[in-house]
Amino acid sequence: MDATALLLARAQFAFTVSFHFLFPAFTIGLASFLAVLEGLWLKTGRGVYANLYRYWLKIFAVVFAMGVVSGIVMSYQFGTNWSVFSDKAGPAIGPLMAYEVLTAFFLEAGFLGVMLFGINRVGRKLHFLATLAVAVGTFISAFWILSANSWMQTPVGYEIGANGQFLPGPSWLAIIFNPSLPYRLVHTVLAAYLTTAFAVGAVGAWHLLKDRANPGARKMFSMAMWMAALVAPLQIVAGDMHGLNTLEHQPVKVMAMEGHYQSHPDGAPLILFGIPNSAEKRVDYAIEIPKASSLILKHDLNAPLKGLDTVPDANEPPVPIVFWAFRIMVGLGFAMAGLGLWSLVARARKSLYDWPLLHRAAVLMGPSGFVAVLAGWVVTEVGRQPFTVYGLLRTAESVSPLGAPAVAASLAAFAVVYFCVFGMGILYLLKLMRKPPEAHESTLDGAPIRSAGVTLPRP
Repeated sequence: MDATALLLARAQFAFTVSFHFLFPAFTIGLASFLAVLEGLWLKTGRGVYANLYRYWLKIFAVVFAMGVVSGIVMSYQFGTNWSVFSDKAGPAIGPLMAYEVLTAFFLEAGFLGVMLFGINRVGRKLHFLATLAVAVGTFISAFWILSANSWMQTPVGYEIGANGQFLPGPSWLAIIFNPSLPYRLVHTVLAAYLTTAFAVGAVGAWHLLKDRANPGARKMFSMAMWMAALVAPLQIVAGDMHGLNTLEHQPVKVMAMEGHYQSHPDGAPLILFGIPNSAEKRVDYAIEIPKASSLILKHDLNAPLKGLDTVPDANEPPVPIVFWAFRIMVGLGFAMAGLGLWSLVARARKSLYDWPLLHRAAVLMGPSGFVAVLAGWVVTEVGRQPFTVYGLLRTAESVSPLGAPAVAASLAAFAVVYFCVFGMGILYLLKLMRKPPEAHESTLDGAPIRSAGVTLPRP
């Protein structure tokens, strides 16, 4: 296969997976948020939780549908553009993807109908069970998909067959629980929760700017800011642990993330910003902190760190892409933690709902989770290049024997269809979000709450 066809095949997969990943990142957190809302409604009886549940359930249904459709389309590429990879790695990761369908997808699909349409048809506890089942299903789905992808990053537990296939070894557990899975699973799930928190917080802040007294807007904003304040610092710690694991198993990726073209025998600097120059093997106009990278990665100011000068050029990933994607992800992570801290200050001053500047900042940060997860995914996948199975199977050896015109045609078709269909879906989601949550309290099925002999009006 020529280089143009390979580049187009990679671009097509990157395009489709980037679109797809936005939706699971939202549904994982949103399903858990819905379970919390319904649980709080059952415990407290407060109609504001029922209102918010129905408000976000509509949004969840649309996001879930787009995630399923985009995921199905993306998976077909394993057979069309990446058939050699499927043949070689299929015995190892194919069952993991099948487990995802047999467990997570069936669980989600089985209870999703009850969750969406069973509010007036089943009991409260059974409906709550359906919501919990969907939330658990999204987590199980993330587990299996990340297990398969993590094995590609840190392959273990395999044997090489006579035809070059990666065959399972004596224990499936070695493949499932490969060395990078725990770190990547925690990091990804926390990222999904933060993505949802900042999306929910942005919607709440938007409506607070219009009506500070709206109870639904106040509640969703408060819950989102609690999540930001508590989870964003945890994500920074989890990201640091994930980075140390990556240094152990994929050191070349870390070299690209840090922009270390050269080895540093007596302590490596932390390059904050600069312009990677792969031709000259340096970072131009670098702004750096001396020896800070060694302190972060080795917990020793003078610890030596190897650079890309120890790696053959053919095994180097595209450094500029990895370098900048990593900084976007980390920068947004600290911005999220900063907004969470700001919200704590606002709570202490009893002005969480009366600080327009905070609300505008929350609206501005609404898309930050989506951008951060995409940047993190770029770091993960581009940093693994030029391999599909790290260190064992090259990307150039994984692609189907297709011509460039055929791949270009399918890429163009995907681009047109995706931007039209999913663009319209995203516009519809924004339309749903622009509608303010109901100001009066009602039960989960929409019936008015009777209190002190007074019946509140139906929506």
